[in-house]
Amino acid sequence: MPYEIIGAPTDLKGAEALAKQDPYQFEWWAVDLVNARPAKDRKKGAGSGVDGYINFFEEHSGQAKKLIVQVEAGHTGVHHVRDLKGTMEREKAVIGVLITMETPTKPMLQEAASAGFYTPEHLSGKYPRLQLFTVAELLDGKRLDFPVGVNMATFQKAERKSKSEQSRLF
Repeated sequence: MPYEIIGAPTDLKGAEALAKQDPYQFEWWAVDLVNARPAKDRKKGAGSGVDGYINFFEEHSGQAKKLIVQVEAGHTGVHHVRDLKGTMEREKAVIGVLITMETPTKPMLQEAASAGFYTPEHLSGKYPRLQLFTVAELLDGKRLDFPVGVNMATFQKAERKSKSEQSRLF
């Protein structure tokens, strides 16, 4: 009997089924899982190595920073981590995240660790520049490690005006 999957996966089996049925939809779902915005405007096509973006602004410096997300549904290896490092350089991203279905291997973890840390100029703390997550970890509540006390935005906010200043706008 044929069946239809309705809704987003909420467990690992659902994620695996989506990855097999529609890899593009799986990428978009995984990008949304970490609250990133899709890089390809939800269109299929040749990959740039980036599946999603998170833009954030450092509170004191006001400088925009970029976090990129890459999703791999199939077999993964250390070459995926190296590719992401190169993509981070090209995209000028301070943090890169690789989301996989499989548990990262020891060489993958070592390569990710070799990327070092991102230390914000005006904030305390340091954050791994290259982070690896499995879908299972994200479904269990694990979150990306980047400066949380900062403004996250896709678009620049408008300058705030008082009521007396607003009347001059019309």
